Amino acid sequence: MAPLIALLAGTVVARIAGLLGVDALDGWHPALRVGLALMFLLTGTAHFTSRRSDLIAMVPPALPRPDLLVTLTGVLELAGAVALLPPATARWAAAGLALLVLALFPANVSAARRRLTLAGRPVTPLAARTALQVVFVAAALAVALGD
Repeated sequence: MAPLIALLAGTVVARIAGLLGVDALDGWHPALRVGLALMFLLTGTAHFTSRRSDLIAMVPPALPRPDLLVTLTGVLELAGAVALLPPATARWAAAGLALLVLALFPANVSAARRRLTLAGRPVTPLAARTALQVVFVAAALAVALGD
């Protein structure tokens, strides 16, 4: 739920800043870029903090080197978050992040089916996780294809 809150709160705060005179954030499209960047900064950072071992456990057992995969996806999320901010790279970053979210979905399915935990709590149930993934992909595509 924290990524959704980061996406929404970051977008709203950035939009308010635009309305208050920050020209670079004047519009929903730039505000959404900030919200997405905040969300991916949050999720990417988790790959290197206390949640790392839980994320490694979420990797489907058939895939090799779950530790390396978690590191790689964390780096991609952090790089994507940074690349969302400049307008010149935002579209490509958003498209790449949309693809990354789709590529990571099987790990969420696997974790839900195996009833794993994340930070000591059960992972998000599959129906709710699917709805969240749709929101995240839609937001990334809105940045990639919009404005």
